[in-house]
Amino acid sequence: MTLSVGDDLVDFTLRNANNVIGGNEVNAVKYAQENGLVVAFECNHCPYVIASVLRMNSLAKYCFDNDIGFVGINSNDSSVYETDSFEHMVKRADKGMPYPYLHDEDQSVASNYGAKRTPEFFFFDKNNLLVYKGRMDDSPKNPADVTSTDLLDAINAVLAGHAPEIKATESIGCSVKWKA
Repeated sequence: MTLSVGDDLVDFTLRNANNVIGGNEVNAVKYAQENGLVVAFECNHCPYVIASVLRMNSLAKYCFDNDIGFVGINSNDSSVYETDSFEHMVKRADKGMPYPYLHDEDQSVASNYGAKRTPEFFFFDKNNLLVYKGRMDDSPKNPADVTSTDLLDAINAVLAGHAPEIKATESIGCSVKWKA
């Protein structure tokens, strides 16, 4: 299954490695805020995610300031990359992550969303309808080379009461590490 723009939010409840923000578990529908929800598929080991962490943290804060929920989800098979285990997720969250960091251990959420890469983003509006999916920007490995801020542009369009001009992009990053 792959979510398409216009599809409803597929609900989930997942264990949270950052229980300081969001508690021990987070439910997507309950965590969505007045203006929507951003779901970010990410992990600990991917160099594209690592190079994007500061921008993702900043974007999460921007979302919260504008009544949009923001959650990160790690769906990778930790038997392939041990650093993607729940314990390592907790260590990363403890370094100051400003949003819930959820563990999709059975990979059902990534499968239901059609997530292919890390990082990859799904933005749902106040009606829990998907209005944007894809990349955060066009240079996840090097912030100095960013020329388009696709996710932020989509968020700002929705906040202004408009549909995003660009509704879908191809994410740039590592593949989701699926269980055999």
